[in-house]
Amino acid sequence: MTEPLIDLRDVSRRYDDGPPALHDASLTVWPGEAVAILGPSGSGKSTLLNLLAGLDRPDTGTVTVDGVRVDRLGEAAAARYRRSKIGMIFQFFNLLDDLNVADNVALPAQLAGTARGEAHRRAAELLEALGIARHGRAYPGRLSGGERQRVAVARALLNRPPLLLADEPTGALDTASGQDVSRLLRELNAEGQTLVVVTHDLALARSCTDRTVRIVDGRIVDGRIAEDVSAEMAR
Repeated sequence: MTEPLIDLRDVSRRYDDGPPALHDASLTVWPGEAVAILGPSGSGKSTLLNLLAGLDRPDTGTVTVDGVRVDRLGEAAAARYRRSKIGMIFQFFNLLDDLNVADNVALPAQLAGTARGEAHRRAAELLEALGIARHGRAYPGRLSGGERQRVAVARALLNRPPLLLADEPTGALDTASGQDVSRLLRELNAEGQTLVVVTHDLALARSCTDRTVRIVDGRIVDGRIAEDVSAEMAR
């Protein structure tokens, strides 16, 4: 029987003396799913993302991703986990301005110990597949927002991670570029890539995922098909 790719059980996380950022949160995501995490600012979405990425640890509960108990990892092991298991796409791209596009994309593989030539071969394949091979020698500052996000997607996919995490991936883009990136994420999922998108944008959730999980005040309140949620919110 197939095991879940993500298995969060009774996870809570509190910072300082404030209310819990997450409270008794449980979530299961299966291989090949595309799931949107919806909620307003401060609801706990970023905390959930950081726990999945091994950037933070829960106070209680367990976080398992692709068979790895992420909540038990030390800093060095968490860094190795992110290189091998996680691809991350950020709202503001997080590209290195002093590296050209090809070098930005190849960097994760080189950090993982892949030879430079092999890393750049894989980077070139991804840039071609994502329709931006012509920009391989350009620097990020010369690209549009949509092009920079495609570079970020290529970088996230370089080490063939089982899980792709996207944090407000269209938040810094104009409408046309945002729709382009949304279609790209849908295509990646159709090819089998497991995808978790953290967003407050219902339109993005509806267009590139099949299931939504809503967080309110640190609590996961439901997880329904995106079309059902959009119909309810449209009333």
